[in-house]
Amino acid sequence: MKKRVLSQWFAGLLLFSALVWWAGLSIRGAAAMGKGLDAPVPSKDPTVIESIKQVERDMGDAMVAVDIDKLNQIFADDWATIGYASGKIITKEKVLRGFKSGNDKLVSYALGPIDVQVFGDVALAHGGVTEKRIRDGKDDSGEVLYMDLLEKRAGKWVVVRSESAMVK
Repeated sequence: MKKRVLSQWFAGLLLFSALVWWAGLSIRGAAAMGKGLDAPVPSKDPTVIESIKQVERDMGDAMVAVDIDKLNQIFADDWATIGYASGKIITKEKVLRGFKSGNDKLVSYALGPIDVQVFGDVALAHGGVTEKRIRDGKDDSGEVLYMDLLEKRAGKWVVVRSESAMVK
């Protein structure tokens, strides 16, 4: 029962994070309009949206293949998240170390639909994924809601922040 309550709490945290992000974007847009500037308009360019969805798929594929070089390219050097199980800050180095050591192994995954919002060189991708995962020798499989904040740096999209919550 405790795990279910915790999962619901983290799902709520994930949704709250998305709400805060959107509110911040709305406030910036309103401030820009108040100063006579144009508010940020989401891009509807299907090529850009598909390239961000491809980054999401590449991330899952690289985790399954334990392709550290590819993961190193996908995650920005300043990438961070808060662990849904531990509540602690997790850095890129810790994630890569976990995959290298075999302590974290994504055996397989199935992505659900990915929603992407793009504002210039910043994008938000979120959706659900069903994972078969082994973490520290224990089955940590299940359904996960996730949200990735991406930024276009040096001409390519990289993940700068992530949040996820186990829902089942």
